[in-house]
Amino acid sequence: MDVAGSGDCAAHGAAFSRHRVPQNINSLTMAMGELKRVYQDLKVRVEREEKLQKMMCTTEVDAWFSSVEDMEKEVNQLLAKIDLEIQKKCLGSCCLTNCRPSYKLGKLIREKTAAVAELQSRADHFYKVAVPSIRPAVDDREMPMKKPGALDLLFDMVLRWLDDEEVGSIGIYGIGGVGKTTLLKKIYNWVLERNSEYDVLIWVDVSDSIVMEEVQEQILSKLDVPDYKWNYMTLEEKAVEIYNVLKTKKFLLFLDDMWKPLHLLEVGIPLPNNQNKSKVVLTTRSQQVCLQMEVQKMVQVECLGEEEAFALFSSQVGEDTLNSHPEILRLAKIVAQECKGLPLALITLGQAMAGQRNLQVWQSVEQELKSNQSMSSGEEHVFQVLELSYSHLGDEKIKSCFLYCSLFPDEICCDQLVEIWIGEGFLGEFDHIHEARNQGGYIIRRLQIASLLHYGMSEKYVRMHDLVRDAALRIASERKKEFVVQQEQVEMIKADRVEKWKEAQRISLWDCSVEEPKESPSFLNLETLMVSCKLMSFPSGLFGYMPIIRVLNLSKNFELIELPTEVDRLASLQYLNLYLILDEMHLLRVLPRQLISKLSSLQLFSIFNSMVAHGDCKVLLKELECLTNLTEISISLKRALPTQALFNSNKLRRIIRRLSLQDCTGMTFVQLSPHVEMLEISACSELRFVKISAEKEGPCDMVHQNLPSHQYFCNLREVEIVLCSRLSSLTWLAHAQNLVSLVVRNCQSLEEVIGEGGGVSEIEQDLVVFSRLETLHLWSLPELKSICGRPLPFPSLREFDVRFCPSLRKLPFDSHTLTRKNLRKIKGEKEWWDGLVWEDQNSAKNSLSPYFVPVLL
Repeated sequence: MDVAGSGDCAAHGAAFSRHRVPQNINSLTMAMGELKRVYQDLKVRVEREEKLQKMMCTTEVDAWFSSVEDMEKEVNQLLAKIDLEIQKKCLGSCCLTNCRPSYKLGKLIREKTAAVAELQSRADHFYKVAVPSIRPAVDDREMPMKKPGALDLLFDMVLRWLDDEEVGSIGIYGIGGVGKTTLLKKIYNWVLERNSEYDVLIWVDVSDSIVMEEVQEQILSKLDVPDYKWNYMTLEEKAVEIYNVLKTKKFLLFLDDMWKPLHLLEVGIPLPNNQNKSKVVLTTRSQQVCLQMEVQKMVQVECLGEEEAFALFSSQVGEDTLNSHPEILRLAKIVAQECKGLPLALITLGQAMAGQRNLQVWQSVEQELKSNQSMSSGEEHVFQVLELSYSHLGDEKIKSCFLYCSLFPDEICCDQLVEIWIGEGFLGEFDHIHEARNQGGYIIRRLQIASLLHYGMSEKYVRMHDLVRDAALRIASERKKEFVVQQEQVEMIKADRVEKWKEAQRISLWDCSVEEPKESPSFLNLETLMVSCKLMSFPSGLFGYMPIIRVLNLSKNFELIELPTEVDRLASLQYLNLYLILDEMHLLRVLPRQLISKLSSLQLFSIFNSMVAHGDCKVLLKELECLTNLTEISISLKRALPTQALFNSNKLRRIIRRLSLQDCTGMTFVQLSPHVEMLEISACSELRFVKISAEKEGPCDMVHQNLPSHQYFCNLREVEIVLCSRLSSLTWLAHAQNLVSLVVRNCQSLEEVIGEGGGVSEIEQDLVVFSRLETLHLWSLPELKSICGRPLPFPSLREFDVRFCPSLRKLPFDSHTLTRKNLRKIKGEKEWWDGLVWEDQNSAKNSLSPYFVPVLL
């Protein structure tokens, strides 16, 4: 009975399998085909949006794409398994041995078919497949620059060539310090202010060691290529991506300071021609580079004539100084002549002598310049002039800071530079670190006034002219300060060469690798070590003996997997900088336990935008809390638990300077001290408000009534908030009176920036809201209805960018808003601009309309 029953069941099951399994396979195949069709349709939509260069795929759709691709692999594997089963076991027969596998396969097929159908149904809810990219398509910052002097004729000539459709490439050449970059910046600014012709303006600092990846990165920063695409591409793939973007645009590319030819197509830059009407303008010291680049037009920037040279020199010294004594005027003409018509020499020495009315000083300078009549002209002569400028800095503190800048091959972040000066002890003793920062800012301004430093691509960065850096290194060497700066791209720095550095006071290594020494080298005099190379790890023993080191700067070691084990021996270390860019730092995720706690002298610590944030930072925070000399931290945290641990630490909360929070699920508020200078919050979906933590009164929901308003976020300069879906207001920002930049994107519930309520009634009387705000970006805020309930003057606003904010129908502007001294552009959709409601329609809109630039979406 039992056997017969089993046989009947088996026979029934076999019959069921014979009829149902093929039918189920067909259903699965059809469902997968339909899913692939929907997948392809969505792909086309996303690619079409991305080609507009204003959008990027949403994270939800991107995750769905990955799920479909995984599902296709699973279905193919299942179908292959079924085919194999049919071939091996004759699934179509009534054989008892075939029944159990067919039941199992049939169940898998049904489950997989249901999963495919569910995945397809999710696509029906994708009302939006792309969102605005984080990066704007055009870099519309004006290049900071000195007055161009006598470059007007060359400037006009280059502009005529830019207007000529037959000219696609222009070369500007001349010796160092003659004014090539100044001319190029003037052209860039002129085009920027009047740009209605080019889709993209791109500025690239090339320098003497061309690094293809760095050139591509500079271009990327001007284009709407989503980071999720870019991060894992090879150089060749990046070139293709750049090419595909630029081939659809009319671009103007500026290549500054080229020392050797650059193959444009290898970078991904389409060659300019009559069809694309794009242009390339480059500067170089060598006419040969212009010829090798096959530029269609080239011009030489020559030294100034005697009259022009003295006019430039006089403009730096000042008429009052020159006219203070007849002999000074005579000597000034001689000194200007000794500068050989080189603008760099005329400007730097002129600034050094500005306000100098001591006749003996002028006589000394004249004698010093004339004493070396055998010196060759040109660039070599600039060195003597720069050494004179250095000697006239006077203050030894400023001199030390100037020489230190030569350790950096390219642009230097002003904040980081001051941090390192503090770590070096250049700025002396101070009661509070903010005093030291103010002093550091003053020194940077002094060096800029002396024309020994100038702005980089923005005012946050400074850079040295190549000749100024060479002069600084020469001066350091003459004063027995052993500086080692290794920048050229050699395959490997040999261990025996490292041994020769044992007397060095400061070592700076960029874009190079170091052979592992046979024995641990001793660096008895080393105070500074900067390493920014493509290293996965440091050679063993490199940090073995550095008894007096004060600064260790490991920024931008993007491939570093682990820190050197010997770092914990550096007891004298004052400044540890692990300033690693999150987008490019994929490997270093953990700091060894007890490493930081052993650095008892540590004052400044930074892991801002570091992948270390993706690990468990609670142990790190405990170690930082134990450091008695620690005065400032910059930190990135991911997840709510370590973030809450940070907020619960009174000591650490008080010394935060820069704070970046990401993916803090469950975190409903952020608790800040008044000392924070930079705040970034991303993907904190449950964040509702920000608390101000007053050191004496304790935390409160908004603003403590006893806390003077000038203490509310008095140091906060930059705020960026992205993907915080429950945040409805940013009223607390009314108390950030020194805020310079505000960027808010993809916050679905945000209704107002500065609201009427929220405990800020005194705003109307006491606070000048956004009085120093220069940049305001508001993107993808569908519920935003108000920036502020009353008109604001915005005296400092330079850039106002609004996109995808359909509910924002009224701006806090009136006829008195904006002095128009600083405003450069108001950017947004034309339909949005035309639909705005104005308090005084004629006056306000008419006065602001010249600044409006419509964006293509």
